[in-house]
Amino acid sequence: MDIQIKKGLLDVCVLRALTKEESYGYKIIQDLAPYVDISESTLYPVLKRLESAAHVTTWTKEQNGRLRRYYMITQAGTDHLMDFRKNSHSILKIIDYITNGGLRA
Repeated sequence: MDIQIKKGLLDVCVLRALTKEESYGYKIIQDLAPYVDISESTLYPVLKRLESAAHVTTWTKEQNGRLRRYYMITQAGTDHLMDFRKNSHSILKIIDYITNGGLRA
């Protein structure tokens, strides 16, 4: 898959995973596993990009003697996800055209 397309989709997948509750890296990977194959080396740059865009906030909390970084979606992240959802019909039309030649009604 084209890296730019995958990059944008991964961003919204992570935001979607964070709509349920605040989370940390390993749990986000587990939550996305049924839908997206994502590794830690892929996830953390996505989280960093989302943090830079103010789509998530982060903090560190001690868990069993270890520091764990938690992530929470912000209002800007929620707005970004909603914009994606509003435009998803366009993406589905393009995918339908590519995969089916636009033959479906």
